[in-house]
Amino acid sequence: MTKKAVNTDVLLASIIKGIEEVKGNDIDILDLRAIDTAVCDYFVICNGNSNTQVNAIVNSIQKLVSKELKDKPWHVEGTDNGEWVLMDYVNIVVHVFQKQIREFYNIEGLWGDAQITSIPTNY
Repeated sequence: MTKKAVNTDVLLASIIKGIEEVKGNDIDILDLRAIDTAVCDYFVICNGNSNTQVNAIVNSIQKLVSKELKDKPWHVEGTDNGEWVLMDYVNIVVHVFQKQIREFYNIEGLWGDAQITSIPTNY
């Protein structure tokens, strides 16, 4: 049986909703589709205020995507320390950072050619 491909736009919306449900901050979507060397279509980047919140964001995304789309990440790493967790949904890679770690690594700067959409958070 082949795995049903999840629509990327629907997955993206579900990931954003998962972040917002636990008040993840500074949500940016990097559209990498026009970049030849990109390994996926989108990066979703956000941050939490502590390792507890970072892991809560990751759990929220996993639960919501699993419930709504019956999909799970291909790979997750970084949950042990909760400073930078990477969730690989193949077409979309989610980076959940603590704020200072996000500033240090500046993923947005590394992918300067990407079109960036910032999602306003009203909490």
